[in-house]
Amino acid sequence: MANKILTIIGMGQGISLAVAKRFAKEGFSVAMISRTKEKLEHNQTELKKMGYDAHYFVADAGNEASLKSAMSKIKTNLGDTSVLVYNAANVFAAFPSQISFDNLVNDFKVNVAGALIATQEVLPAMAAEKKGTIIYTGGGLSIRPYKDYTSLAIGKAGIRSLAHTFAQELKSEGIHVATVTVREFVRSYHEKYNPTSIAEEFWKLHIQPKGKFKTEIIY
Repeated sequence: MANKILTIIGMGQGISLAVAKRFAKEGFSVAMISRTKEKLEHNQTELKKMGYDAHYFVADAGNEASLKSAMSKIKTNLGDTSVLVYNAANVFAAFPSQISFDNLVNDFKVNVAGALIATQEVLPAMAAEKKGTIIYTGGGLSIRPYKDYTSLAIGKAGIRSLAHTFAQELKSEGIHVATVTVREFVRSYHEKYNPTSIAEEFWKLHIQPKGKFKTEIIY
């Protein structure tokens, strides 16, 4: 992994953009994946204005073929991903009695299964190098489920479990898998729960040395 490539899935204006800026500041090239081309273009322009190297790839995190295609393009055009951040999530308000089977399953594809696929896609190169960082954006709903956001609560519980189980499996391989569990709503004006402060937690996880990997930061 001669080039430092940060791949962010679920690129948006909040945590993911702040993470992109934090890692780009350290010399990372940024590969962004999202379903919406216009938003990706906007983020790319903002990053490039700051002098950072940024690229985008349109894909649906809840569609296996689409996500794998984007990951393959990143590998071909930029190189192997050295840091993977999974930030994708479907968010809608509904009580558990109101959620349909299809809605729950489709949300799970984005909220959890996409992270599984993305991680599996970057593992061969990371395993070969005996290094790499994979971080999932978690949420307080994984600890304190709330009926208004049942589907998202299930998703955040799932991705938290995925992070812990991958961490157990890959720790001996030198691959750091972790999650940042954000317990409150993210607001740009909040002293603590703002994107820039949260992005710093992602960076702290990345720079932890082997033997001192932490699987979760509850923030």
